[in-house]
Amino acid sequence: MTYAAIIGIGSYLPERRLTNADLECMVDTSDEWILSRTGIAERRIAAEGEATSDMAARAGTVAIQDAGVEPGKVDLLIVATSTPDMLMPSAAALAQAKMGLTCPAMDINAACTGFIYALQLAASTIESGRARTVLVIGADTLSSIVDFTDRTTCVLFGDGAGAVVLRASKDPGVLGVHLGADGTGADMLMVPAGGSAAPLTPERMAAREQFMVMNGNEVFKFAVRRIPQVTKQALRESHLGVEDVDWLVPHQANQRIIDTIADRLGISHDHVVSTIRDTGNTSSASIPLAIDALYTAGRLRPGQTLALVGFGAGLTWGAAIVRWTKEEDV
Repeated sequence: MTYAAIIGIGSYLPERRLTNADLECMVDTSDEWILSRTGIAERRIAAEGEATSDMAARAGTVAIQDAGVEPGKVDLLIVATSTPDMLMPSAAALAQAKMGLTCPAMDINAACTGFIYALQLAASTIESGRARTVLVIGADTLSSIVDFTDRTTCVLFGDGAGAVVLRASKDPGVLGVHLGADGTGADMLMVPAGGSAAPLTPERMAAREQFMVMNGNEVFKFAVRRIPQVTKQALRESHLGVEDVDWLVPHQANQRIIDTIADRLGISHDHVVSTIRDTGNTSSASIPLAIDALYTAGRLRPGQTLALVGFGAGLTWGAAIVRWTKEEDV
């Protein structure tokens, strides 16, 4: 049987740091309040003129180089994003040109769960024999849809991109993925205007409907209930148990959510990857950024099992169980 395994990884974070002290000058908040409730100290913000496709291309290029793959050998590019450069063409098409690729390219939008959705699609394409090498990128410029006058949301989000290269392998890499969605919860986290249902007008812009709105309490309750369930389901489908997980790599939404999920799964916090203090919530980029941080720190070893778990607008959720097969760079 043909499996899909990760052979390369890369990430990109913009240079500009927006600290809690900076936010204290913008809205009625404090460093202590933000840290105690979210675990975030700073987040990265894209430079003027820096778009999602730019960040995706930079992370993707690093991943391709890390994998030792020629650009012409990439068979498919999938970019998970909620913040494409424009409605059309796709961020993937724009990033493809910037990386010098010639393969098919497409976006997928499952909000903060987007990377796991894209990973499932990439693995399935490889396992079916339709492709041998697939580049998956999670990239978001959330600063473009955040209302920086709303203290409940502007403290949470940042920009960035993370990427992995998957290739056909005889050794199992992506062991199992379980996905879910419930559109009845769409109003918990959304951008009200800017699509076909409510095109942007001067009136809607004056009402700030082009920005994200969120029911934080409901999202919290949804996440800490649903993510332990889907993680256990994905583990069962991979013929593993919670005790087999070496690293829990959750979507970096809120440190309290991360800690609660780990506690409900019975996973020690020493085995949970958290990068949220320095990046904030980067949506579809957060999981690959966290994997890359673990890898570059030298803490990720071949043979270890990762549980990648995410949730987001839609509502969407998912868990992917991955056996790390990439050898360490010497």
